[in-house]
Amino acid sequence: MRRFMLSVGKPLCLVLLFSFVLLDLSIHSAQAGMIGTETVIEARAAEVSRERVAEFLERDDVRRALVRQGVAPLEAQKRVAALSDAEVNQIAQELEQLPAGAGIGSIIGAAVFVFLVLLVTDILGFTEVFPFVNPVR
Repeated sequence: MRRFMLSVGKPLCLVLLFSFVLLDLSIHSAQAGMIGTETVIEARAAEVSRERVAEFLERDDVRRALVRQGVAPLEAQKRVAALSDAEVNQIAQELEQLPAGAGIGSIIGAAVFVFLVLLVTDILGFTEVFPFVNPVR
């Protein structure tokens, strides 16, 4: 029995030792860092701005104005979702500067602004919404 234990025990110990070493090497420690207050505030502000612009695009009069300009409302929402945080914040600031209860002219102006932002992203090649921008793709 002792001979059997020595003949099996030594290789078994080596296999177990090798497996423990491999297990120890495969574990990576977590890296934690502090998140600055400004980062959290900017992220929340961008989220609020996206919600505000999305609510604006859901209005019936804005949808009609977008359709008149040749922009599908669903496509406009996708484009707004693809905008950077700075661009969305800028559009939300433009919406805040509109006078309360403004006429249809202000709404059309905002819709044209959104259309221009979407057109610029198409010209830069980030999207392919308007076939008249780059007809050969």
